[in-house]
Amino acid sequence: MRDHSSAIAATPEPLSTRYAGPAWGLLGILAFSFTVPFTKVAVADDGFTALFVAAGRAVLAGLLAAGALVLTKQQRPQGRQWFRLGVVAGGVVAGFPLLTSFALTEASAGHSAVVIALLPAATAVLAVLRGHERPPRAFWCTAAAGAVAAVVFAGFRGDGFGGPQWSDLLLLAAVVAAACGYAEGGLLARELGAWQTISWALVLSAPVMVVLTGFSVSEQPPAGSPAQWAAFAYLGVVSMFLGFLPWYRGLAIGPMTHVSQVQLAQPVCTLCWAALLLNEELTWATGLGALAVIACAGGAVRTRLRRSPEPSAPHSEPGARRTEFTEQPSTVRTPVR
Repeated sequence: MRDHSSAIAATPEPLSTRYAGPAWGLLGILAFSFTVPFTKVAVADDGFTALFVAAGRAVLAGLLAAGALVLTKQQRPQGRQWFRLGVVAGGVVAGFPLLTSFALTEASAGHSAVVIALLPAATAVLAVLRGHERPPRAFWCTAAAGAVAAVVFAGFRGDGFGGPQWSDLLLLAAVVAAACGYAEGGLLARELGAWQTISWALVLSAPVMVVLTGFSVSEQPPAGSPAQWAAFAYLGVVSMFLGFLPWYRGLAIGPMTHVSQVQLAQPVCTLCWAALLLNEELTWATGLGALAVIACAGGAVRTRLRRSPEPSAPHSEPGARRTEFTEQPSTVRTPVR
């Protein structure tokens, strides 16, 4: 047949992977959106101490992670990757769970969700600093506006502005910790793989978490209700381990700037779960604060996306082996910071 014959079917182009990263990221965010309400359930009525909830769930997740690494015979991280895993562990294994658990002994789940809504902007800022980028002034303005909105909301009380309380400061510190872990973990997942990154971070932090868990049990033995044990199990299995598989996979597929935008859905989902599961009232102040923080966070992420495209992916570190993802078609670029 002739080359131009209509009988010859055109070769179909490979499906676009533009939405693959955000889709995986959204699945992880959906899993994370239950974290704040279930943490509130676990620490309610002194059933569990905040230290037991934060450290114990890391131990539970660490056991799962260690088993997965051994069964699949994963190669150990090399050189500086251990230090970078320490950043991930300090941010998302120790920092965020500990800080939010103690904060939720006083703050409501809905209030906490609004403060934590600053996380997308914080993640974008940490990614900019990590990648030595020079975003436009609008990026810094919107990121700063989001931080101010979160602080103002944190200090607002029903009878006026009373200033942030200690629980609000813990939540803001938790945002910084999680942003560090997300930004570094997303980059490291391209070298080690998504589930391998969080698994090695959990194993690396396991000795400290075991000591903290033992100390909390010796101080106050856990006496939670069945609902609290179920919430604790979710925090350990899903929030601390399984949820990171699609989240870091999405960040690794990228572009990270696109994927980070799906974090804007997390506070909205968390507010819904807090109202449905905890019967918390959604006040006008909470709704207005959520809209302000989410709008500023979204503006920061989108401003960076328009003006600061991510460079092409660097080579992995020597000795690193990536087993999580298949090679993308040559027509698709997977940029990183």
